[in-house]
Amino acid sequence: MLLEPQETMPQTSVVFSSILGPSCSGQVQPGMGERGGGAGGGSGDLIFQDGRLISGSLEALMEHLVPTVDYYPDRTYIFTFLLSSRVFMPPHDLLARVGQICVEQKQQLEAGPEKAKLKSFSAKIVQLLKEWTEAFPYDFQDEKAMAELKAITHRVTQCDEENGTVKKAIAQMTQSLLLSLAARSQLQELREKLRPPAVDKGPILKTKPPAAQKDILGVCCDPLVLAQQLTHIELDRVSSIYPEDLMQIVSHMDSLDNHRCRGDLTKTYSLEAYDNWFNCLSMLVATEVCRVVKKKHRTRMLEFFIDVARECFNIGNFNSMMAIISGMNLSPVARLKKTWSKVKTAKFDVLEHHMDPSSNFCNYRTALQGATQRSQMANSSREKIVIPVFNLFVKDIYFLHKIHTNHLPNGHINFKKFWEISRQIHEFMTWTQVECPFEKDKKIQSYLLTAPIYSEEALFVASFESEGPENHMEKDSWKTLRTTLLNRA
Repeated sequence: MLLEPQETMPQTSVVFSSILGPSCSGQVQPGMGERGGGAGGGSGDLIFQDGRLISGSLEALMEHLVPTVDYYPDRTYIFTFLLSSRVFMPPHDLLARVGQICVEQKQQLEAGPEKAKLKSFSAKIVQLLKEWTEAFPYDFQDEKAMAELKAITHRVTQCDEENGTVKKAIAQMTQSLLLSLAARSQLQELREKLRPPAVDKGPILKTKPPAAQKDILGVCCDPLVLAQQLTHIELDRVSSIYPEDLMQIVSHMDSLDNHRCRGDLTKTYSLEAYDNWFNCLSMLVATEVCRVVKKKHRTRMLEFFIDVARECFNIGNFNSMMAIISGMNLSPVARLKKTWSKVKTAKFDVLEHHMDPSSNFCNYRTALQGATQRSQMANSSREKIVIPVFNLFVKDIYFLHKIHTNHLPNGHINFKKFWEISRQIHEFMTWTQVECPFEKDKKIQSYLLTAPIYSEEALFVASFESEGPENHMEKDSWKTLRTTLLNRA
């Protein structure tokens, strides 16, 4: 079902606040005007309910995006439509249609009594393009989109040849766009160079390392400090995710259904990289526990990670917290009953309660809502941190898309659905833009990002060597694993 929208939205960056305003409600703002039809009419009409746009044909929605002499679209609508339109058509096609509508309106103004308002109309078109290039600069890396942008700006420049105000605004917009594209391209090139071949970690070990090799406790024995460094990594990774990347979740699913508008799958790398980080952190936790030979030290390692997960929860870093819990719940770790019997599990039980999957992770969602409210009222950067469990966020978008159709029976686009998707993506983007307030420790981060991790097979070997099999199923598994290793040798 659709999640209930919150009363207010968190604080956000200049770009997103300018696009979305103080809320993302989709309400028609005073003085903004209202285009489209009323409660009924043909397929080209826009349908409003209590002042909120809920559906319309694609053509009517595109027309609603383009300003007129007396109308400028609500900025929440601009962001939501630009974000969701890529499900139905690539950005360069939308730009082409926007250009056609501009030409039609320009011709009407030139032929009518309102020719003097051409300059005002042109300024509004430039403002729309400015907001588009600021919120979604990557739309313009495509040559077709850039060509359409140049065509539109050339037309509107002709409406203000006397003092050149419009031309100056276009020059500033273009310069800012090119800088954004260059910066993002450089970041992408850097990430590609650093991109590991398989997983985002060091080498995957097949056997136990030498006992003298340092473990996480030899690098950092303070749970709070480690939680802070994990938060640094999370915010760094998540900052490379953009709204259009998240919309790929929807457009990619539609492309799998042979939709005519296929998503650019290369853009999903940032999502995959962030998802890989979660898996690698889980495996690192399991590796750190299973590699320890002495039961007393394994117990200490488990209690340490429980404390780290608790500190992550207190910070609002739910993604790292879930990754740590997942690592401790992996079978090679969970089966170490003798070790777990020595662990003070009260704190772990509380953490598992927060991440209980029953009722669609109701407990986690309550904690996330609390962290969100804290972030909205925050006076410091520390209180603003909210890092949701990314896999659950993606699943929410996925199910929201699959449960609610893109089109209504009358052929209209179900814009109510896209308001909700946009609201959730906007909220996520707000969280990603928080500056990490903790001091960066390169030594700890280097260990977290490059320390060797065991393969799943090696985890079981280490686990069975620490505590032998206890039942027939484990004995069979251990026997099969040893046979495999002997044959490989």
